[in-house]
Amino acid sequence: MSSAGEAADAKLMSEDIKRSHLLLIPQRPQEAMDLRASSMGSERVEMRKRQMQVHQEAAASVLQARHRMGNTPTNASNACCFCWCCCCSCSCLTVRSEDETIQRSTFERRTEGTTNCEESLKPTLEDARSWPSSFERVMKSAAGRSCFRQFLRTEFSEENMMFWLACEELKKETNKTVVEEKVRQIYEDFISILSPKEVSLDSHVRDVINRNMLEPTSHTFEEAQQQIYTLMQRDSYPRYMNSTAYTDLLKSLEEPPSEP
Repeated sequence: MSSAGEAADAKLMSEDIKRSHLLLIPQRPQEAMDLRASSMGSERVEMRKRQMQVHQEAAASVLQARHRMGNTPTNASNACCFCWCCCCSCSCLTVRSEDETIQRSTFERRTEGTTNCEESLKPTLEDARSWPSSFERVMKSAAGRSCFRQFLRTEFSEENMMFWLACEELKKETNKTVVEEKVRQIYEDFISILSPKEVSLDSHVRDVINRNMLEPTSHTFEEAQQQIYTLMQRDSYPRYMNSTAYTDLLKSLEEPPSEP
């Protein structure tokens, strides 16, 4: 009996040694990948927390600006309600006071201007013929911007021109209070992820904007404006120059005026 017991003990000890040995075996590639994925997930959570902190600080800055302007809504005690950067999901993000709605509609009418070439002063033939030489010629011409904007509307990217024009208007403003209000309005209209007119910006430029929002100036969106300008220049402008919209415009300008 003692021999049988010793044999059983030896077998158990052998199994324990095997289990210990398995624990010392290096992790398989899949296990290592799972650990790295877990680590990356933690890093993303920490990054999101830092972004939310920046957003909240920026929201507090806007709240202070609205206090100075004497335009503080009744729910001003909740800073999240001014979170135009959309870092939270509270229902108040969809709520706008009546005065804000009026300001928004006025602002959009002012920045949108005319809707197409027909509603504005048509370009001269010489002006229109110069547009293929450079995108700058299109953007420096009021008629060029109008015609190009009409083309962008057909491509569902009109917001790029609207944002660029809003930034140009912002640069002309010198009143600090008005600048802060326009900066907030531009953010809500073109930068916020909840806006239907959100423009396409990379993460670096968005980080720059979030930092700039802490102390809004007339140049808060300067880097974003340049990125959108470059996007239109490289993407939409070549298509416009090869479009029927542009060729039809040239034909209409080349035709002699009809006799009365």
